[in-house]
Amino acid sequence: MIHYIIVRATAHATEDVSRVREALDLFLPVPAGKSKDHKDLVDALEVQGHYGNPITMLSAKIDNKTQTSAVVKYIREHLSDKDVITLNKEIQERLDDDQLLFLRFNKQKAYQGLLELSSSSDAIVVRIKIATYPKNREKAMEIVEELLVPTEVL
Repeated sequence: MIHYIIVRATAHATEDVSRVREALDLFLPVPAGKSKDHKDLVDALEVQGHYGNPITMLSAKIDNKTQTSAVVKYIREHLSDKDVITLNKEIQERLDDDQLLFLRFNKQKAYQGLLELSSSSDAIVVRIKIATYPKNREKAMEIVEELLVPTEVL
């Protein structure tokens, strides 16, 4: 059902990288018997912005079936009813032809341990690759709806 999940966030020069990393950690699974330390899972890349400002790009790829299911379950259980309704309305635009589902979450709220969809470019970006064999966008749409849009909210 889910092939992989990529979670990405940027820490600008005015932001504390450790806080952005902590917000990103909200979307990362904790393997059984391990602490919530995701240092080995998160890649950090130092880059320069257009005006020479330092930017740290943080990203993680989750491709273990159990862990991807845990991440999606966490997202589903922590979205507000309002965000579930928004997601349901925008599902067609959020799923591309390559069966990647694009979600953006408020970075500041994530640091506080809360999930809130965002339309800002300064957000935590979650890309979920839906697997169907053979490739079928309609089937992928059904999977996304089943995974993320509980019918009791609608």
